[in-house]
Amino acid sequence: MLNDNELKRIRTIHIQIKRAYEIPSLDDGIRILVDRLWPRGLTKRAAGIDQWAKETAPSTQLRKLFAHDPERWKEFRRRYTAELQQHFEKLEEIRQLARENPITLVYGARDELHNGAVVLRDVLIRK
Repeated sequence: MLNDNELKRIRTIHIQIKRAYEIPSLDDGIRILVDRLWPRGLTKRAAGIDQWAKETAPSTQLRKLFAHDPERWKEFRRRYTAELQQHFEKLEEIRQLARENPITLVYGARDELHNGAVVLRDVLIRK
């Protein structure tokens, strides 16, 4: 369990989220792909991915249920947050990286407001 100082420290670190199709930048720090599927048409080199945390991605069933429909966002967010609790060790590993380095959670969805990376970032900083 994180103490208040550790939580405060994570909140002060900017955990970015970025589409996989955007050009990687030096400001991204460690780029972590957080989708279960590799983004279509993107090479490993072009993506600039340092890690692929597919175990933290929404389950296939949940991903299909959501289908990137903003009307289903609230339910998706609730279910995905519950799923993430099963991956405590991986979440702690990513938090540790965020304590030591800037990180960018990389996703493939078109919708910048309604995607798994948004939920994951919020869980990581305990919003």
